Amino acid sequence: MGAILMPGATLGILQRKNINFVPSLCLVHHHSHIFSPTRTRKRRQLNNGNRNWKSRTIVFSSVDDSNDSSADMVDDGDGFMSRGAEDLMVEENELVATKKALSEARARQEAIEKERDQLLEELARSQAKQQEHVATILHDKEVAIAELEAAKSLFHNKLQESVEEKFTLESKLVLAKQDAIELAVQVEKLAEIAFQQATSHILEDAQRRVLAAETSAAEAAFHIEEQVRNATEGTILSIVEQSKDAIEKALDVAEKAGDYATRAVAVFNDGINPIDEIAFIQSENIKLQGIVNDLESQLLITRNEIDKLKVELEQVHAQAKASDLRAEDAKKALLEFQESNREMTIQQEEKINSLLEKMKKDAAEKKKAASKAFKAELESIKAAIKAAKDTAHLRNEAYMRRCEALQRSLKASEAASKMWRHRAEIAESLLFKEEEEDAIYIVNGGRIDLLTDNDSQKWKLLSDGPRRQTPQWMARRIGNICPKFPPRKINVSEALTSNFRPLDLPKPDEVWSIAQEKIKERDTLIEHVIEKETIEKKRKALERALQRKTIQWQKTPEETKLEPGTGTGREIVFQGFNWESWRRHWYLELASKAADLSKCGVTAIWLPPPTESVAPQGYMPSDLYNLNSAYGSVEELKHCIEEMHSQDLLALGDVVLNHRCAQKQSPNGVWNIFGGKLAWGPEAIVCDDPNFQGRGNPSSGDVFHAAPNVDHSQEFVRRDIKNWLNWLRNDIGFDGWRLDFVRGFSGTYVKEYIKASNPAFAIGEYWDSLTYEHGSLCYNQDSHRQRIVNWINASGGTSSAFDVTTKGILHSALHNQYWRLIDPQGKPTGVMGWWPSRAVTFLENHDTGSTQGHWPFPRDKLTQGYAYILTHPGTPTIFYDHFYDFGIRDVITELIEARRRTGVHCRSSVKIYHANNEGYVAQIGDTLVMKLGHFDWNPSKENNLDGSWQKFVDKGSDYQLWLRQ
Repeated sequence: MGAILMPGATLGILQRKNINFVPSLCLVHHHSHIFSPTRTRKRRQLNNGNRNWKSRTIVFSSVDDSNDSSADMVDDGDGFMSRGAEDLMVEENELVATKKALSEARARQEAIEKERDQLLEELARSQAKQQEHVATILHDKEVAIAELEAAKSLFHNKLQESVEEKFTLESKLVLAKQDAIELAVQVEKLAEIAFQQATSHILEDAQRRVLAAETSAAEAAFHIEEQVRNATEGTILSIVEQSKDAIEKALDVAEKAGDYATRAVAVFNDGINPIDEIAFIQSENIKLQGIVNDLESQLLITRNEIDKLKVELEQVHAQAKASDLRAEDAKKALLEFQESNREMTIQQEEKINSLLEKMKKDAAEKKKAASKAFKAELESIKAAIKAAKDTAHLRNEAYMRRCEALQRSLKASEAASKMWRHRAEIAESLLFKEEEEDAIYIVNGGRIDLLTDNDSQKWKLLSDGPRRQTPQWMARRIGNICPKFPPRKINVSEALTSNFRPLDLPKPDEVWSIAQEKIKERDTLIEHVIEKETIEKKRKALERALQRKTIQWQKTPEETKLEPGTGTGREIVFQGFNWESWRRHWYLELASKAADLSKCGVTAIWLPPPTESVAPQGYMPSDLYNLNSAYGSVEELKHCIEEMHSQDLLALGDVVLNHRCAQKQSPNGVWNIFGGKLAWGPEAIVCDDPNFQGRGNPSSGDVFHAAPNVDHSQEFVRRDIKNWLNWLRNDIGFDGWRLDFVRGFSGTYVKEYIKASNPAFAIGEYWDSLTYEHGSLCYNQDSHRQRIVNWINASGGTSSAFDVTTKGILHSALHNQYWRLIDPQGKPTGVMGWWPSRAVTFLENHDTGSTQGHWPFPRDKLTQGYAYILTHPGTPTIFYDHFYDFGIRDVITELIEARRRTGVHCRSSVKIYHANNEGYVAQIGDTLVMKLGHFDWNPSKENNLDGSWQKFVDKGSDYQLWLRQ
């Protein structure tokens, strides 16, 4: 229903042309009764020879609170001539009243125009105020954003300062430790040098003294022995000579005596005198006696000399003993000095150890103080952020309240301007209307309703104006009017033909709904809400970054110190294709699974070979820079990698570096000329490849006979490959590599390629045959895993390698031969047991499984196999077919969650408790225990296992997992 408001609640019935209007009525009472005329009559009037036709005007009024009712009805009809002069007087009065009403209406029109101008001015002022409010709101918003940015920058600065301070403290601590270690080493070296110098001096002095004593004793003994020898030799020789001389003399005397005797006998016989001979003999005997006495005297002299020599020899022996005693004293002094020096060194070591412990304690206290200060600063930053959030929230609430108030004021101003504009239009239409209309004026408790004719079918209401006292004569006339209510509508046809039309309400789908309203461009409120959501997103991202950095700071140095080639040490690789994936638009299909894989705990996806290839699977590449392959276009590949990066997944490219298919034939008809951007010739092919007549150097590995083997010893080949890998990293977006058939070339080239391209993660495929005996797998596979470790060593440890040894052992071990899972040193039997950070464990891939099936894993042992590799150190790999096609997705996801909860990584320790025909039990790290097989065991039965354990997964005889509470 439309409402038309007449200011002052006064309706003037104007006289235009020959039409008379009754002055407007002002009614004071409240309740409204609506009356309608049943017919319209015309009358004739003869006035001054002119005929005037006047429409019939009926005015009704009801006064509810008055007991007196008066009704005067003015009916201009056939009885006009009978009343004559009275009617003329009434009409003249009415004309005067009409003129007055007209002048009042014009005055009121001017007042309305003035009021409209005032309203327009108020509207302009309200719009200006609205613009000022919008400007202040935008300014407040900018201030809030600036304060938030300032708080954010302050937080970042504080965070950066704390990180730098932490790093400086750590560097100072490391430098202090190094200085302490260097000081201890220097002290030890100085002690050793001092000890060596002192002991060397003492030893040299003692040795010199001992040597001098020994030499003096030896010289004295030698001199004495020489003297004794000389003396004894001289005396003995002289005695012997003298005895010889005496004996000779005695013999001579005896001969002479014999001669004399013979002579005496002869004389006696011949009568010579024997007395002379006897006297001669006596004299000779006396001579002999004298000689013997001389000999005895000489012998006594020699004996005396020998005694003297013996005394001197005894003196020399005494001197030698004294020198021995001095040497023993020197040795004792040396030993005492060594013991005292050892005690001094021990004391110095104790002092150094105490100093080191004190320095460690001081460093620990400083670290604790720094951590406390950092925590306090972090808490202050958090409090500042919280305060900033609260202030931003309060400002947002105030801003929203201001926006709502502005909206209300805008709506009110719009409604007021619309109402006054409508009033002005109605007043103008009533005052300057040229055409006559049949109208019904209904008194409505002090307000006047104007019911227009049936052509417009609208209701207009004139209301909310200042009221005027109703004249008594008009009240008397209106009081006699009986109220008439509209007839009750019984059926639809009667309702449609009735003069009183019901209100046409809009249909529900025509009603405006905020849920269906589209966002308006340049809407201040909408922009504020969008900006508020953006600020909230930034705040949440800031909180997540803060949480990640806080967690990263809380990690121990052993966890954050990583070697190259292993990524973060907690990677879980997903092989994102099989042998038949090239038959579909694989990049697009794999991109749609990125969010699901990230949600399940996967951190890296191994993509198929991206280059153009002779074989659709991609392992016979030709033009390395052409990435439009059977798996999709280069744009689809980039889209797939972007989807992975949006889910925080690493994209590992499968690069084939060992061989490359040629695109042209040589004059000999051999396919050994390459095309594309890397247009190599036969000099890029190894010379011992029997099929392609290469002119390069001999191969550094095994020859792949299906395609020309690339000679990596050529400088231009290595340069081109490094440029290609860097192009894949920087322009396409790959994060790491899976290196195909690395047995074909030396690992030293791999080291050069990885250092040049700097991948986040790298895996080499070194697939070699295990050791078998009489068709059965041998227990000892050390030679097999040694070959893989040798290749990793050749690459300088920059690349990991697939643990083919563990895969082959699991084939047999899971058939109740769990003893194969432990080596004689108590470690796992694969590469995992020797170099776990470089071991990439797996069960199947596109070669061993899928439609090729060269070495498929036992289907009924897949869950046990994943339970083993996902709970043990190394980097586990999940095959696409197992995850999406074999129905064990939930099992693998549960095992990944167990690995994540317990913090198992590629370097986690393994302690094997049992490994026999019945089952396998091992503790991985400090928080996970797992069991394979039907072995009846739980952590409470193990004496060497401490702590409280809760069962996390129970798959019966297949496997069970326990987590430390």
